[in-house]
Amino acid sequence: MKQVLGILIVSAVVLVSCKQDGSTQLKSGTNLNPEIEQKIDNLLAQMTLDEKIGQLNQYTSRWEMTGPAPDNIDSVAFYNLLKEGKIGSMLNVTGAITTRRVQQYAVDSSRLGIPIILGYDVIHGFKTMFPIPLAEAASWDPEVAKLSSRIAAIEASAAGLHWTFAPMVDIARDARWGRVMEGSGEDPFLGAKMAYARVKGFQGEDLAEENTIAACTKHFAAYGFAEAGRDYNTVDIGERTLHNMVLPPFKATVDAGVATFMNSFNILNGVPATADSYLQRDILKGEWGFDGFVVSDWNSIGELIPHGLAANREEAAKLAITAGSDMDMEGNCYLLGLKSQVEKGEVDEVLVDDAVRRVLRIKFRLGLFDDPFQYCDAEREMEVTLSESHLNSAREVAKKSIVLLKNENSILPLKKSGQKIAVIGDLAGSKDVPLGSWRAQAVSNSAVSLVEGIASAVSNVSSLYYEKGPLYVKNQRTFATHLQFNETDKSGINQAVDAARKSDVVVIALGEDCFQTGEGRSQVDIGLKGLQQELLEEVYKVNKNVVVVLMNGRPLEINWMAENVPAIVEAWHLGSEAGNAIADVLFGDYNPAGKLPVSFPRSVGQAPIYYNYMNTGRPTGGDAVFWSHYTDEQNTPLFPFGYGLSYTTFEYSEFRLSSENLTMGGELKVSAIIKNTGEVAGEEVVQLYIRDLVGSISRPVKELKGFEKIMLEPGESKEVSFTITTKDLEFYGINNRWEAEPGDFKLWVGTNSSEGLEGEFELK
Repeated sequence: MKQVLGILIVSAVVLVSCKQDGSTQLKSGTNLNPEIEQKIDNLLAQMTLDEKIGQLNQYTSRWEMTGPAPDNIDSVAFYNLLKEGKIGSMLNVTGAITTRRVQQYAVDSSRLGIPIILGYDVIHGFKTMFPIPLAEAASWDPEVAKLSSRIAAIEASAAGLHWTFAPMVDIARDARWGRVMEGSGEDPFLGAKMAYARVKGFQGEDLAEENTIAACTKHFAAYGFAEAGRDYNTVDIGERTLHNMVLPPFKATVDAGVATFMNSFNILNGVPATADSYLQRDILKGEWGFDGFVVSDWNSIGELIPHGLAANREEAAKLAITAGSDMDMEGNCYLLGLKSQVEKGEVDEVLVDDAVRRVLRIKFRLGLFDDPFQYCDAEREMEVTLSESHLNSAREVAKKSIVLLKNENSILPLKKSGQKIAVIGDLAGSKDVPLGSWRAQAVSNSAVSLVEGIASAVSNVSSLYYEKGPLYVKNQRTFATHLQFNETDKSGINQAVDAARKSDVVVIALGEDCFQTGEGRSQVDIGLKGLQQELLEEVYKVNKNVVVVLMNGRPLEINWMAENVPAIVEAWHLGSEAGNAIADVLFGDYNPAGKLPVSFPRSVGQAPIYYNYMNTGRPTGGDAVFWSHYTDEQNTPLFPFGYGLSYTTFEYSEFRLSSENLTMGGELKVSAIIKNTGEVAGEEVVQLYIRDLVGSISRPVKELKGFEKIMLEPGESKEVSFTITTKDLEFYGINNRWEAEPGDFKLWVGTNSSEGLEGEFELK
């Protein structure tokens, strides 16, 4: 059987039947590099079964943990595994000097000298922190995501890293889910654009270049649809939701050439994703032709046991390798259980060879066999990490990620002189919260705080009054702690109220601690925690000129704020330059242009809430009770997907369609004139939505199909055009394939998902 895999076939597909069921087929990929494939063949021929399985094991360094601590491998045994060639990858080893030592040991001590891949969670920056991914998606600018990922790769690679566990491309509709902060929100079209850009940023033009790192698309698949928004929970969705809503961003990363995939913790329709051959064999490696490797999430192979799919590690190893999970992250299942399964004939060695081939392929593409140490450059690490140019880029990306939610009476922008400003809130002075969750190697308390940013912007700092107000989080914050919020100690409220009383305007920072969101941080209450609401209301009583700066990693329930406070700035967790970027917006040095990538609910009881929902048979009912609604709240979100204001205003007019009909294989152009009707220059994100009115399956009431960001001077107009093709109208339908169906369509061109100029056409 190994001889079959040893035959090199380029730009073709190698099919091998697995003897477990006689039907599973392995695909080696297409358009492979003949030279690399021959080297892999030669190496595979020299490897023992133990060494092959060794390439499929990944372990953490034990110095930094991003999951439950392993309990069965001590340091001596760990180095013995490296020496025996039984570790293919490590995670959480950082720094050029340290990574060189580990790589040196692996290469020099093992029989075949195969280098290891060093991975790390580089999610939104390495040491220079950029906005959390959800915030970057609010820029509606894929080049922003590409830039931040490129800089993250430059810094991480200089520290000796080869691989990041990003981008996370899970579609997330539920604000209760903590990991909503790590993706691009609720829409598959926007999510696909941002995912593609992030892969290109991380991987550059050539993975063998010293300043690139391999990207890892995660979590495959449907992790963001966890029931009740509870992390790791079960997912039960239909086949068409999977294909139409979940998979497009994943496919976009394959199109971008992503090196690796990570499967997900969740059960999907009864099968844990780690053991799902339909996802990994049929779709990813089969239909999509993915030729990289799939890594499990932290011990997700071992978790097949509590899932109830496997009785022990041996069974878990068999299920995972058969389904297409190539590398075992921290599960010990392949190390301790896979060899016996092969020797018993339960697992065909061809499956192991296929997985090893994929891992080695990425190591060759990274250039590790040419120079295992090219990424370990202490001099370059010192030069590029936290460089001035990187920090300047972080500031640019941060301000483009800010969304202006409300600005009554043009309270913003603020004046830099002649105005007394009270800056209030525990979060306003924090130099740590803006760094966000999943902060890689960020230096604690290194961010520019909001009060620092404002102080650097005003002409006279004596016009500022800063009051911290009551403490927000009671306990000492760490990545691993569960936060306890101060709900009793009100000291500081009176001083904050006094500062507000003697000021012309109040800037108050509210929202979330950065460790309220992220993995394992689901919440049933998405309102303001602790004494924040009381602080806001007390301040508002003495000064109505309030600007709220929201710092958060998820949509929040902010009804009172939205009804009463004149100005709200959604500032997320913006990274190293957060305070400066927010000040740029507050004082009008940058006109905000961000748009929400997620809907903000009126109540947590609406969750999950999203714009591209299916209509019901009773969408409206007038005064009757028997229709799809709540009796105590509106159906609509507080702020819809795609929403965001500017310091100027835009007028949409002269909506045109090139034809009322679109033929199969043809094109249809839709255009509108956008005019800046305000007094300052500004950017607008023009959005195109389409609805398929009648289909073989029910279709969403709206779907984003295009967007373009434009800059307009005061009084300037510009025509924005979109080209619609049959491919834009395709969906995974009743025939279980992607196709467009003839019929009538509506479309809208507008400023968000809830409003726009409307037209109709027919697909024939």
